[in-house]
Amino acid sequence: MQKKWLAIAGNTLLTLALVACSSTNSTKNEKTDSAGASASSKTKVVYWTPDRHDAEFMQAKVDEFNKTNTDNIEVEMSVMGDNYPQAVDIAFASKQAPDVLQIDDFQTYVKKGYLTPINDYMSAEMKKTFETTLIDHKNEIDGKIYTLPNTGQTWRLIYNQDLFKEAGIANPPTTLDELVADAKKITEMGKSKGIYGFASPFKGSSGFFRPANTIAPASTTVGVDGFNYVTGEFDFSMYKGAALALRQMMEDGSMLPGVESLDIDPLRAQFAQGKIGMYFNHSGEPGVYKEQFPTEINWAAAQPPTEDGTIKGAVQIVGGSYIGISNDSAHKDAAWKFMEYVYSLDLQTAYYENGYGVSLIPAVLEKGKKPEIKGIEGFLPKKYDALYPANPTVATESQVEGSKWAEEFSKFVLAGGDVDKVVTDLNTRYNEALKKARESGLTTIQADPSFSSVNLQGKLSNE
Repeated sequence: MQKKWLAIAGNTLLTLALVACSSTNSTKNEKTDSAGASASSKTKVVYWTPDRHDAEFMQAKVDEFNKTNTDNIEVEMSVMGDNYPQAVDIAFASKQAPDVLQIDDFQTYVKKGYLTPINDYMSAEMKKTFETTLIDHKNEIDGKIYTLPNTGQTWRLIYNQDLFKEAGIANPPTTLDELVADAKKITEMGKSKGIYGFASPFKGSSGFFRPANTIAPASTTVGVDGFNYVTGEFDFSMYKGAALALRQMMEDGSMLPGVESLDIDPLRAQFAQGKIGMYFNHSGEPGVYKEQFPTEINWAAAQPPTEDGTIKGAVQIVGGSYIGISNDSAHKDAAWKFMEYVYSLDLQTAYYENGYGVSLIPAVLEKGKKPEIKGIEGFLPKKYDALYPANPTVATESQVEGSKWAEEFSKFVLAGGDVDKVVTDLNTRYNEALKKARESGLTTIQADPSFSSVNLQGKLSNE
C-alpha cells in the first residue's frame, strides 16, 4: 500500500512539473525579442531528450538553429531526468507532449500512437543516405519510417596492455579457451598485488549479459538476445560456451574477488587503477576514462573472443532509434525542419568527431575524422559490427514467469550447477511467454528461415 501511494504521489508531482513547464513556456512565448517583435509570432518547437552526456553540444546546436533558420522556428530543448519514460507517458496522457522527442522504446511508442511517420518528409537524397541502416521494428513498421539511426554502442573486450605484457601475453584472446587461460596467467602474475585477470559487474544480471551477449552473436549466425531468428523461437544454448568460460574463471580464482556485489562504476575504478586484466563493455568507455576515471594505464579494446576463434556472425551494435515527431504536435512541419537539421550530415559528423557517440551513418564514417579521444579507435565499427533486426525479447519478458535469462546464467557462473538444465528451463519458459505475447498482439515478429547474421556484415564498414 505504501508503494502504491508513493507511486501516486510521484505521478502527481511529475504531472505538476509538466504543467509548470507548460506555464513557463507560455510565459516565454509572450516575451519580446531584441527587435521588439513578439516572440509568440515564432513557431515554438519543444524537444525532449534524456541524454546528459551531449547536452552542452546539443544545446549549442539548438541555439545555432534558432539563430540561423529562416522559417521563424524557435526550439526549446529540455534535458529530462531518469524518469524519462514515465514523463513521456504522462505528457501524452495529459496532452502536453513535446513536438520532437527521443525514442526510448520504439515498438511501444508506435503501438501507443506517439509517433508520426516521416516518409513523406524525407527527400530522395536523405532516403538514400539512410537506406542501408534502416531496421524493421527499430526505425520502421509496415513500411512507415518513424525515426532514423544516429549513433550506437559497439561492444568489445577491454584489456590492460601493461598487465598483458607483464604476464607474457602477446595479444588479446581470440578463443574462449585463451580468455580463460589469459585470465589465469594475469592472476598468477599479479594476485599478490591485488591484480586479477577478469571482472564483470555481477551485482546485477548485466554481469553475464555484457560478456555473453558480446561473445554469443559473434560465435553463431542465427541470433542474439537468446532469440533464434531462423526458427522464430528462443534458444539459449547460444550462451552455453560463454557461461562455461565465465564459470571456469570463477573456479580458477581469476575473477576479481567480490564480483557478486560489483557494479560497473566500481569495476571501472578498479580497472583504471590497474587491478583488472579484462572485462567486456561498450564504446562509452573512452569518455569514462577521460572524464570519470582518468587513468595512466595503457588499455585497448579488441573484438570479442569466440568459441573457435573465428567470428561467424556479427557483433551486435546496440542502437538504431533516435528522435521522432510527436503525433500530437500541432507544428509537425516545423518539427520536421528541426529533425532534418539534427540528422544533417554536418551536425552528425561534428557529433561523431567530438566523440559523443560512434556513428551508424555510413556517410559520416566515410568522411568524418576519427574522434581524438584515447581508446576510441578500438570501438570504431568494423566489418563484423552490425545492427540486428528487432526481436521479441522485451515483449516476451513482460509475459515470462520466473527470473530472466541473464539472472539464471549469472547464478550458474557464481555458484555452479547444470548449464544444460538452465538452458532447457529458459527455453521452455521463454517460448511459452513468446506464444502469449504473439497471441496478445505484443509482438508480430515471426520466424525468418532465410536469416543469417553473415548478411549483416560490412554494412557499416568493410575494414
